[in-house]
Amino acid sequence: MIPGTINVVVVDDHAIFRSGLKADLDERLRVTAEADTVETAIAAIREHRPAVVLLDVHLPGGVGGGGAEVIAGCRDLLGSTRFLALSVSDAAEDVVTVIRAGARGYVTKTISGAEISDAVVRVAGGDAVFSPRLAGFVLDAFGTAAVAAVDDELDRLSARELEVMRLIARGYSYKEVARELFISVKTVETHVSAVLRKLQLSNRHELTRWAAARRLL
Repeated sequence: MIPGTINVVVVDDHAIFRSGLKADLDERLRVTAEADTVETAIAAIREHRPAVVLLDVHLPGGVGGGGAEVIAGCRDLLGSTRFLALSVSDAAEDVVTVIRAGARGYVTKTISGAEISDAVVRVAGGDAVFSPRLAGFVLDAFGTAAVAAVDDELDRLSARELEVMRLIARGYSYKEVARELFISVKTVETHVSAVLRKLQLSNRHELTRWAAARRLL
């Protein structure tokens, strides 16, 4: 194994999709196991202890809990193994259910091989990753505080930092933010670092939860 390679377990009940996904993942990632049911997924994850699990939301087996049931069966591993949901479904209830269970992100199967590889790397690094239009479901489900309660915190951010923060919290990649705002990726990185420092947050996952709790998006 190449030093620094990220170990991945792929969980999906369609063998053809698993094969195509494995072929699409780049050299940063190594698939150490596959599974096609709730039970085989839990067993494979416990045996291989991957950095990231690419997890379909709807799976046979178990008691009907699908991907969320797999995460529940591996809850004690959540500190070292992260789950990224990858599904054909873009239904709000599916997104919210698997995120509540402990997944660090949710992307649809329309994503490209390069995009899913980047998403896995980001999740392995602690980021939360969502297909942009799915982030709103998470914000609606987890947002509870009024915007007025965080005026002091927002005052710490410049107008540009606020724009960057909102896009990052919605699940945009640095490249997507750069394209959206017509700035360089390096400038995006600088703004993200400043935002995290000013808000006393550690990573993008915490930033997404911070923004969601305040209904900022």
